[in-house]
Amino acid sequence: MSDFTGLTAIVTGGAGAIGLATAKMLKSRGADVAVLDLKLDGVPDDILGIEADVTDDAQVEAAVAAVVERFGRLDVVVNNAGVAAVGNVAENDDEEWRRVLDINVVGMVRVSRHALPHLRRSPSAAIVNTCSIVAWAGLEKRALYSTSKGAVYALTLAMAADHVREGIRVNCVAPGAADSPWVTGQLSRTPNPEAAREAMNQTLPMGRLVTTDEIAGAIAYLASPLSGASVGTVLAVDGGIHGLRMRPSAQQHLIGR
Repeated sequence: MSDFTGLTAIVTGGAGAIGLATAKMLKSRGADVAVLDLKLDGVPDDILGIEADVTDDAQVEAAVAAVVERFGRLDVVVNNAGVAAVGNVAENDDEEWRRVLDINVVGMVRVSRHALPHLRRSPSAAIVNTCSIVAWAGLEKRALYSTSKGAVYALTLAMAADHVREGIRVNCVAPGAADSPWVTGQLSRTPNPEAAREAMNQTLPMGRLVTTDEIAGAIAYLASPLSGASVGTVLAVDGGIHGLRMRPSAQQHLIGR
């Protein structure tokens, strides 16, 4: 597939699991791709890597300008940079709340702000934000993280309304439990990580975690000109966690397939 041929994309948090999978997929489908991240370990040579902190407006402005200078245009922005947080409202202090919201929410604002003048000149402009099903599904010990992703959900819809008549489509993906280093790290803190992973899998309708490639595929769909009528869309990539209510017997049947 070559639906991104001639287009330029920025992926923030592009050296991480979901971001790197997305960057590679966009590149494989014809895009010129730049990733913005704090560290660029593992970024392939055919993808432009730029060290940038989304909490630093000057760094973001310079990074966006460098991408446009290199490729001559900007068509797609994937706002994927983010951090996790665990705890209830009594367990994360004010500094942690400010840090997470600054990265997960205001970071998207900074990148989008500096990208907009270039996106307005593109015939295929798209912004895709990485949200989460915790934006609307209540999970224990996720007060801060859920708040940040709820803000991303609302921000996506507001941005979509603001910019649709400028020809800029804004959408977001909402992953569920993903097979990522963060989840692996959380499982590694349990007495028996393999047993903990299997127990987690048994709670999931598909019997497994969502892969980073599946999330990247959803991001690519919303970023592609082929989805030109998708605006203000929130696409869940969660294996049915939120929308399905499985009976134990049916769930076990699916797991055994």
